[in-house]
Amino acid sequence: MNALDFAASAFITLVVVVEPFGLAPIFLAATRTMTAPDRQRTALRASAYAFSILAGAALVGDPLLSALGISMAAFRIAGGLLLFSIASEMVFGLRIAHEVRDAAQALQENVDDPAAFPLAIPLIAGPGAIAAAILLGGRAHGAPLLLGLLIGAIAAAVLLCWAACLLAGRIEAALGESGALVLAKLLGVLLAALAVQFVIDGARAVFLK
Repeated sequence: MNALDFAASAFITLVVVVEPFGLAPIFLAATRTMTAPDRQRTALRASAYAFSILAGAALVGDPLLSALGISMAAFRIAGGLLLFSIASEMVFGLRIAHEVRDAAQALQENVDDPAAFPLAIPLIAGPGAIAAAILLGGRAHGAPLLLGLLIGAIAAAVLLCWAACLLAGRIEAALGESGALVLAKLLGVLLAALAVQFVIDGARAVFLK
């Protein structure tokens, strides 16, 4: 895989996992009592938090796994299964319900900064996105160019999330509940295929070692 293909694959994987357009209703619910400037600042902070988490996972994930005695092949299989579970929730329309529940819980608990919870974690930098960042970081391990491209792909995906938060009202009006569900199902199918590929890559590395 050349550098351009890796960058495109990393960006697509992250966008599919994060599902930026699905953030719109959650962002509106979590910031419903805020003024427009406060919403903009919240979107920026959430994006900054999420970028820091995902970039950190990409950079230190592989060395951390090595320190724990976990092979990247094993993590590819585990991460692929996790992503497949998330894809199943997207296909069957369960993920949005879980995200709405998290946002409602944050509001009920009077969370001071929804940018951290539930927006940055778990909506943008959730378990699936973190696992994807670590898996992609493993592919880029030892290749500074690929690692730089991966950080760029993470930044681009997070910027897309930031834009989706700023345009949340328009996105929700354009897509509606039905449109959001259809988009989530389509992205879920794509994520399922990516997840299976991670599992295949991990199994191949284990059995051909």
